[in-house]
Amino acid sequence: MLLMKRLDIGSSILRFAVNTVLTVETERLTLRQLRASDVHAYAELCADPDVMKYIGDGGPLSRDDAWRQLAMLIGHWELRGFGTWAVEEKATGSFVGRVGLHHPAGWPEPEIGWMLVRRVWGRGYAHEAANAAVGVAFDSLAWNRAISLIAPDNTRSIAVAERLGERFERELTVRGHQVALYAIDASEWRASPVPRASKPRPANG
Repeated sequence: MLLMKRLDIGSSILRFAVNTVLTVETERLTLRQLRASDVHAYAELCADPDVMKYIGDGGPLSRDDAWRQLAMLIGHWELRGFGTWAVEEKATGSFVGRVGLHHPAGWPEPEIGWMLVRRVWGRGYAHEAANAAVGVAFDSLAWNRAISLIAPDNTRSIAVAERLGERFERELTVRGHQVALYAIDASEWRASPVPRASKPRPANG
């Protein structure tokens, strides 16, 4: 059974047990568990060709394939003890994408990934959400290192990765796709002045 806990953004964090689904608060966003009621919004996200241009095969997903991908992301929490969150915009309560910690079988290393609806691009949400996810990875799960696998032409995601402090290391092939591997060590993240004010802590209640 998955245990729900709520975090907001502050100075310290407890270590949580495997299979805990964290709800993380940032200034403008809530990172919460993906659920069955997200299917419609998630299918719309995956049906946008601009959103999907650099994801997977580079094309939109059918509703059936979006359902299967959502099921995989939810199941990842049970199999790995961590995973991907739905991203909600606090001001509207609307689903605006996904962000999280990803390490399925065959992946080179544990990854930080993000994908947001097009209408919120340019607001800094990807960095805000991904930075909170990195905090959970390093401070709660005690990861020593995290990577992001990004299509070499995806300049928007490369900019997010670099803002997180990730550095390009090499190109490689993952599941038949050529990707650029960006990475950051926990010590580098903690030394950065930007994320230091953005680490999660347990919220009251």
